Amino acid sequence: MTAGIRCMQMRGGTSKGAFFLAQDLPGDRDDVLVRIMGSPGEHQVDGIGGGHPLTSKVAVVAPGDHGVDYLFLQVVPDRPVVSAAQTCGNLLAGVGPFAIERGLVPVAGARTEVRIRLVNPHESWAVAKVPTPGGEVSYEDGIELTFPGGDREIFPTGRRVDRFAGVEVTCVDAGMPVVLVRAEDVGVAGTESPEQLEADDELRAIVEKIRLEAGPAMGLGDVRESTVPKVSLLSAPRHGGLVSTRTFIPHRVHAAIGVLGAVSVAAGVRTPGTVFPAGEGAGVEHPGGTATVSVELDETRMRSSSVVRTARKLADGLVWPRPATKGPAPC
Repeated sequence: MTAGIRCMQMRGGTSKGAFFLAQDLPGDRDDVLVRIMGSPGEHQVDGIGGGHPLTSKVAVVAPGDHGVDYLFLQVVPDRPVVSAAQTCGNLLAGVGPFAIERGLVPVAGARTEVRIRLVNPHESWAVAKVPTPGGEVSYEDGIELTFPGGDREIFPTGRRVDRFAGVEVTCVDAGMPVVLVRAEDVGVAGTESPEQLEADDELRAIVEKIRLEAGPAMGLGDVRESTVPKVSLLSAPRHGGLVSTRTFIPHRVHAAIGVLGAVSVAAGVRTPGTVFPAGEGAGVEHPGGTATVSVELDETRMRSSSVVRTARKLADGLVWPRPATKGPAPC
């Protein structure tokens, strides 16, 4: 029988994933993760994935030179594919607590800072401030995630407005490559539910055309098989926030918004001359509520950003991969 692998399942922000220490995964990592999550399978019933991109995620954590290293892997539910093309800011909320629980970072007072190197797709850093009253991780309070800035230009095409598939857009990357589009420009209000947007075949075709043209212009190459860039449809806020969003990730519509996606949206709309300049504010509204994002900009460069997210440990123990066969085991 295949040996069990140590695994912690956690909710991070609006996502759910399996967390592993890098040392606990075998050399054929991607094949094993496909079998652990239950791919390929629309509902992933033969694994621990939830049949949706937001619940079929993996965090691989290892000791680093100045903290811990975090590798994010997206396991595609209906295909035997594992992608490291992007990071995930929602699962990032669980990395600090996981590192402390696994003994990689010692508790330091009532709030422990965990320095995290995000290794995909390009190296970046974050600091997680994890509540640790009484010497243990508390999942009752929020975890502040801060991202230092740098000299990287946040508009990868070098312009604040581009036109792809006949639609004006703003391409921004302040941690996650995102294409900003006014909802009205693609024939929707921006108030629709994710299910309504996913059912609109004409809209999905337009969004994908925009994405495929934007990818090379953003330096991402051919993105037909990639999960980036995301496309975020923008409309006026309805609950006192900065902007309202509906985000394609890239083919399903997010039930909320990713952490780094929210940072990119906030940076884009806080900059004059983009397709949706919104001025000051912190709330990025989404179908599930509002993400409070703080960004400090130096014209077209990010000085720093932060967001508060919650995480919760769901299960901790061993997980058994599906046997290595040519396909999913018959049910």
